[in-house]
Amino acid sequence: MIPMVNLKQQYQDLKSEIEPKMLQALEDAQFILGPNVQAFEKEAAEYLGVKHAIGVSNGTDALHLALIGAGIGKGDEVITSAFTFIATAEAISYTGATIKFADIDEKTFNLDVAEVEKLITPKTKAILAVHLFGQPADMAGLLALCQKHDIALIEDAAQSFGASIDGKQTGSFGLAGCFSFFPSKNLGAYGDGGMVTTNDDAMAENIKALRNHGSRVRYYHSEIGYNSRLDELQAVILRVKLKNIDKYSEGRRRVGHGYSNALKDLVTVPFEDNIGTHVYHQYTLLSDKREAIAKALTDKNIANAIYYPVPLHRQDVYKEEFKNIDLPITEKISELCMSLPVFPELEDEKVAEVVATIKSVF
Repeated sequence: MIPMVNLKQQYQDLKSEIEPKMLQALEDAQFILGPNVQAFEKEAAEYLGVKHAIGVSNGTDALHLALIGAGIGKGDEVITSAFTFIATAEAISYTGATIKFADIDEKTFNLDVAEVEKLITPKTKAILAVHLFGQPADMAGLLALCQKHDIALIEDAAQSFGASIDGKQTGSFGLAGCFSFFPSKNLGAYGDGGMVTTNDDAMAENIKALRNHGSRVRYYHSEIGYNSRLDELQAVILRVKLKNIDKYSEGRRRVGHGYSNALKDLVTVPFEDNIGTHVYHQYTLLSDKREAIAKALTDKNIANAIYYPVPLHRQDVYKEEFKNIDLPITEKISELCMSLPVFPELEDEKVAEVVATIKSVF
């Protein structure tokens, strides 16, 4: 059996460091916004090259709070991708703003800057750019659009912790970056967790209040807020894993490149532009033989998945609202995409086994 990700193996590798620190946190009994949350926020900010990193309960909350912090609400429009996990769109819906789905680039699966520009109106308040599967989006193009039209750029970096463009980390380009620490992520907790990054002091203070019931001073509430604080015990785990993130990214890249070098003549392999560093949260290929490949892998007990089989504008919750929009590249990619196992600990021999199974289909 080759799983999509092997969290048990990673835990065994870290067990001797994590467990004593977890026990110490339990002994200290400072469970809400305690010293490990504060230390993790500082360490993450330093790694990402941002002034502020604010821990929150999960990646969806990170998106939601960042949008609120950017002043987005009813009457505003936010442009994003329909080829992503639904949390990206949900967060916009939570604010009451209107979603505008732009089509994606056929190579990167991220927002096509030219398609985004077509959707900008006087009501456009922000672009919510997704760094999908660990592939950085076109930040230069999107930033230029935002500056030209005086709108905010918010990064959905839920799948891209450790990815960079010319050495600058995703989550550090826009007004805010939004991260998820779901267990299977490149930097994953042992439960839910998330983070908002920003270089804007006022926004950072606002996010800190919003995550804590709208309170800047204990028991004094200046706005309607939320209960969205990163858990102290999850912060212990994240601090240990953060020290290993570059090693994890290199491991994922090793696996990804192993697949690509072996399969590039049979399927469309993930694109790398040598500007952005892809960290392969998912290894996603394209093939019109998707079903046959999936069957061959499943028959060999090799995990595989489709991210995402139904784009957001065709999901039941949104399809009536978006029944008249046409996103041909998004729909084409969703019909051809499939993802293979990828995690830092995946041995080259297992990569070769996956490759051999796919080659057998051809």
